[in-house]
Amino acid sequence: MAYVTDCFQNHTLFHKALKEAFEVFCNKTVTGSSSAELLATFCDNILKKGGSEKLSDEAIEETLEKVVKLLAYISDKDLFAEFYRKKLARRLLFDRSANDDHERSILTKLKQQCGGQFTSKMEGMVTDLTLARENQASFEDYLRSNSAAHPGIDLTVTVLTTGFWPSYKSFDLNLPAEMVKCVEVFKGFYETKTKHRKLTWIYSLGTCQINGKFDQKSIELIVSTYQAAVLLLFNSSDRLSYSEITAQLNLNHDDLVRLLHSLSCAKYKILSKEPNTKTISQSDYFEFNSKFTDKLRRIKVPLPPVDERKKVVEDVDKDRRYAIDAAIVRIMKSRKVLGHQHLVSECVEQLSRMFKVYAS
Repeated sequence: MAYVTDCFQNHTLFHKALKEAFEVFCNKTVTGSSSAELLATFCDNILKKGGSEKLSDEAIEETLEKVVKLLAYISDKDLFAEFYRKKLARRLLFDRSANDDHERSILTKLKQQCGGQFTSKMEGMVTDLTLARENQASFEDYLRSNSAAHPGIDLTVTVLTTGFWPSYKSFDLNLPAEMVKCVEVFKGFYETKTKHRKLTWIYSLGTCQINGKFDQKSIELIVSTYQAAVLLLFNSSDRLSYSEITAQLNLNHDDLVRLLHSLSCAKYKILSKEPNTKTISQSDYFEFNSKFTDKLRRIKVPLPPVDERKKVVEDVDKDRRYAIDAAIVRIMKSRKVLGHQHLVSECVEQLSRMFKVYAS
């Protein structure tokens, strides 16, 4: 921009040349990733706690400004939006966002650049979290005034609005009895606030802090709701087979393999496995490893990551089909009669603000 303004007298032809050149290289894939995905990941590194981009507040604002300027040259803006929304969801739900002001600031910049529809869901997500904090405070007041209803476990529930957030799988997990009581208590509280909303529980996003009583010392384990459900089975059984765990939790094979692998084959072997191999098979048996210890008093037991890229691309493709249908309906409502070629070109023109359409 400095060259265009200072050396080429801000001439429109050079502005046009710069725009066209940037549109070429900004839309090339880099090591298998689209620029839309890379830009969303870069934003995540800036905005999350402990991210790799260590910048001052002023530098973050400047960098976000530059990100939004670069986004103007990227043709798949809807792909950026979906990747960004997924990462924003993780920052908000797992308390990984470094600063609420920066989150709102980039949304304002994106809104100015791409329009209100582009950011409406993301803004809804940020607002949801503010409302959820107020809701949690009301829930704690409710428990204080109804001591008989207290489930005996400290419980934090984040109530979200379905339309704003990415879609998450909600499984029919058979919750342990201790957790069932929590769900029932919260339902009772929520019904005192509203009768017109249905709660769907998404256990895959939950985290639990469990006190593991091992021979040497007690260790606080930070695990997912699913991992907690597996571990709690060993309160009432010393030894369980793979099939017994499946039957009790009602989980599918792939999910159960991930869970049992994280608890018996990875860094922290909280469960002992027979036979002692590195893979999970349906003939395995599991026992609580009472000899487990660690130098820390509090450990986080990670789950192997799931590659979400394929799902994001599939979701965006599905949304694009709806967007194309809606554009055709809008054009035909206003024009009434239109030749096929003109309809295609108007459709491409309307949708080009969000993604590139290749008309055949």
